[in-house]
Amino acid sequence: TNSLDRKMSVKITILKNGQHLISDMKELVAENQDDIQAYMLQNPHTYEINENRFLTEEEKKDGDFGINVTLVPWLVLSKDKKMIIPTDSVLTVVEPLDAVTKLYLDKCEAFSMKEELNG
Repeated sequence: TNSLDRKMSVKITILKNGQHLISDMKELVAENQDDIQAYMLQNPHTYEINENRFLTEEEKKDGDFGINVTLVPWLVLSKDKKMIIPTDSVLTVVEPLDAVTKLYLDKCEAFSMKEELNG
């Protein structure tokens, strides 16, 4: 498995303004409190879903519905990799499909390797 898998909790966050973000998410809680105060999203990306392609019977059986997804950094002009989102801005948080999680992790891994080369 991917070395990033253990450390990351990849989630799709749907904001009340209608934006959908995929990121490594952590819940932020205040000391001595159980309530989530905010979410920290690391490397948040928006996504675009492109038209489905033709499917083979095998893909249908495996639950791969041919969703073609493009990931785009959320705040492309920011150097920040971690963003704090207040809980009252969030509509819901859901688990992405496995294929989408893999796509996100692969992109993060490729990006971190690129940064190391440039750094």
